[in-house]
Amino acid sequence: MADIGPAFEATAKRRETKAKEAEAEGNLVTARDNWYMASIHYGAAEWPYDDYSKLHVGLNAKKRECFANYARLADHKVEAVSIPFNGKSIPGWFHLPPGYAGGKLPVVVAIPGMDSFKEANVALANDRWLARGIAVLSIDGPGQYESPMLGVYVSMQNWMDTGPVCVDWLTSRPEIDAQRIGVVGASFGSFCATILTAHEPRIAATAVISTCLEPGFHTIFEEASPTFKKRFMWMSNYTDEAKFDVFVKTLTWEGHAEKIAKPYLVLAGEADELCPLRYTEQMISTMTGPRQLVVYADSRHSVGNVPAANLGPFPLTLMADWMAARLAGKPCVSERWFVETSGRVAKSALG
Repeated sequence: MADIGPAFEATAKRRETKAKEAEAEGNLVTARDNWYMASIHYGAAEWPYDDYSKLHVGLNAKKRECFANYARLADHKVEAVSIPFNGKSIPGWFHLPPGYAGGKLPVVVAIPGMDSFKEANVALANDRWLARGIAVLSIDGPGQYESPMLGVYVSMQNWMDTGPVCVDWLTSRPEIDAQRIGVVGASFGSFCATILTAHEPRIAATAVISTCLEPGFHTIFEEASPTFKKRFMWMSNYTDEAKFDVFVKTLTWEGHAEKIAKPYLVLAGEADELCPLRYTEQMISTMTGPRQLVVYADSRHSVGNVPAANLGPFPLTLMADWMAARLAGKPCVSERWFVETSGRVAKSALG
């Protein structure tokens, strides 16, 4: 744990130096790539610092600075975003597909996990959303990375309030088709995306992966690495563990997910060690809208790195194709897919 920050920061500084040298020599593609990688490594260096120290604030500033430099040189439009939120703001980056020359685009609101951040949501090259003609609003929602530094923390109400402000912002943009707004979330972002969608009917479709859907989050906070609980206490503005233990019981999809009427996709690992599969299956069983559950045999929390994912539908590609189809107006069939180790997909109906 003590090595994480310094190791990633050293790598970030090396990439930042390469970016400056390349830009000075007029090698703008090389500079662009290194600015991006420097930003991602500065963000990774933040993980162990659950505080408002000069070091942590400085790493966040360097992450933003390097990403802004990447944005100057990117092969597509990238815009810094600050969305008004209950007297404060939600930070983000808005990406338009390469070659965009006008017209109304579909878009996804991309929500990272607990140990990721908005800068990492769009790939340096061949991004799965932009390559499909889908714009991206990548945010640090309540409690995520930069947001606590702006006084915006995790709570059920804050995530319920996030959908309307993001959709209002998107519908004000001339580039965006208000009828084709999707939401995607990974890991802890799967829970956030679910709550957000449940309270924003203008969302056309939602897709999540690597689930954190256990009501109360007992497994991840009491049976997994203590770094998760340590980080989440900072994300939700708690220093007293006993009070946090009471608070975290309020975090649940129960009474919320049932409200989702638009297409919903969830990709989960059969052997998820942070959120046992039964909780995801329980939520899916209570939902009544069009929905699809895809379970990968033997996969743990990070869906992939197993034969089922390598030989069957690749998880992130499946997710992107599914979302593109929904935003194109194609209907969703309610099914449960079990991707076997051979890659074969066993399909069954969802009631």
